[in-house]
Amino acid sequence: MIGTAVAKYKDIQAQTSTPGELLLALYDGVFRFLAGAQYSFANGHRAKGSELCSKSHAIISELLLALDYNQSPELCERLASIYDFCLSSLTEANMKGDPQKVADVIRVLTPLREAWRVAVPKAAIEQAQGKR
Repeated sequence: MIGTAVAKYKDIQAQTSTPGELLLALYDGVFRFLAGAQYSFANGHRAKGSELCSKSHAIISELLLALDYNQSPELCERLASIYDFCLSSLTEANMKGDPQKVADVIRVLTPLREAWRVAVPKAAIEQAQGKR
């Protein structure tokens, strides 16, 4: 019963969120999975680390596929390079059970996450002011 209510809440939340809010949610999810994978690999829990690494890989793949080159080709090229590096590192981490490879992904994505945390609310405020 509670699981169904949580699923419905998450579905409604996803349907009513802005693209920026969804982007931040994806970044929060990927960092949660990356931290879990790093911890699991470091502590010999290879199966759990592999599962979490795969979830991280799936989110980053979606971020890569969602890039809109028509809007900002140069930015998309840069983001694609970062995401490609992360996907490659996660594949290697998963194959070797290497927590350092996961740490490399965290290190590379952290500045992006922080930039989005600043940009998304700022864009929402600017958009709201423009509608007045």
